[in-house]
Formats: sequence, C-alpha cells, structure tokens
Amino acid sequence: MCRHLAYLGPPRSVAEVLTDGPHSLVRQSWAPADMRGGGVVNADGYGVAWWPGNGADAVGHRNPAPIWTDPAVLGVLTQVSSTGVVGAVRSATEGMPITAEACAPFTHGPWAFSHNGRIDGWPDSVAALAEWLPAVELLRMPALTDSALLWTLVHRRLAASSPGDALREVVASVLDAAPLSRLNLLLSDGAGIWATAVDHALSVRVDDKHAIVTSEPVDDRGGWVEVPDMHSVEAWPGHLQITEIPGARPGEDGT
Repeated sequence: MCRHLAYLGPPRSVAEVLTDGPHSLVRQSWAPADMRGGGVVNADGYGVAWWPGNGADAVGHRNPAPIWTDPAVLGVLTQVSSTGVVGAVRSATEGMPITAEACAPFTHGPWAFSHNGRIDGWPDSVAALAEWLPAVELLRMPALTDSALLWTLVHRRLAASSPGDALREVVASVLDAAPLSRLNLLLSDGAGIWATAVDHALSVRVDDKHAIVTSEPVDDRGGWVEVPDMHSVEAWPGHLQITEIPGARPGEDGT
C-alpha cells in the first residue's frame, strides 16, 4: 500500500531525508511498522522530488526498482540539498504497471503529489470521474494507474481551489464512487504540505523550523501526532492544522 513522506525545513541533502532515522522511508520500504490493507514490502519502485530554490519548479528522480537497490540514493542524492523534499516508495496494486512513470511523486510546475492506498474497484468504479476530465488531460496522465488519475483530478482542481480543498474535494468524489478506497493523499509546493488520512496511517511533526508529514514516524523522538482517519492536514514550519473531512464514509451508518 506504499509509504510516503514530505519534509520542509532547513536545507538537507535529499538522501538524508530518505535515509535518516531508525524508521526512515528507506527502512519503511522493506519493514513498515503500520502497513494496512495487505502487502508488506514496497519494492515496486520509488520516487523523490525536491525544489532547487529561487522559485524553481519541483524536480525529481524516479526508479521502478526498489529504493534499496538504487546507488543514486547514497550517491548523487547526497550531493543535492533542498528545503523541501517529497519521497514515496511503492507497492503496486495487482495488474498495474511497474514503471518509473507510475512511481510517485508526480510533479507539475511547483507541485509534487503522492498517493498511499488504492481506489477500490479500479477502473470501473471511477470511470464517471475520468469522463469529467478533458480528453487531453487523460492522454497526458503519467501512467494508467489509480494514483495517476488521482493526481490528474487534484491538479485540475488546483486551478480553482486551495490545496487543502482540492484534496478534500477529490477524496469526497472518489469515496462517493468507491467507498472502500484508501486515500492518503500528499501534496506540496515546497512551502506547504497538505495531506489526507483516509483508511491508512499518517503522522505529522511540526516545530518552529521543521514540518514532516509521513506514513509513520521516522524516529522515536517525541512530538509526533497521529492523524485520525477521515482528517486532512495543513502543515509548514510553525503551523499545523488537522481538520475533519466533512461527511462520513458512505455506509458507516450501516446503510
């Protein structure tokens, strides 16, 4: 079901963000502490995005091989530093392609996006949502996966909605179509982090200098806050807001 992480704070090497801590994202790729919904090893590729600074757009590196096999992690990425990093390791849903293009984070302009979970009943359950998109946006999807569709839906909404609202709107529409979906969405522009916790683990730690949102805590230090199910997160250094996502999951009332 994948793992992901977003970091904002003082400049750090991209490699350090991926590998630091006894429960780092690299370790989570093969020994996650709170994996839900099947699967344990996240060996179907990984990706990382960062912001070079001076207002530059997000750039990234993706590899369809397991993160622990890529020499770039302890090689090239040790030489790259940034104040913002988004990383993701992947456990592909059966039947979905294992390619670099299918690995999060997906980037466009300043945005980097990741999805931890799955859309239940893919693709039939969300066919009507895909029909809402212009054909050219469907043709430009980075891969034929549920995560890529979620990114396309979110990116479309960012033109008219705030980042937090865009994520919540997509969560609501997908749950309406596919109620058993797992929708931990993660979005950053290098200055803020927005995320949702829907039927999967998510934790956050914020202080005056740092903000980290991750599938599970990367270390055993204090200050971690577990995000409740059906809640969204808005975070940057010195700021944390956790908000309930309006409306119950369809069927929760027994109907």
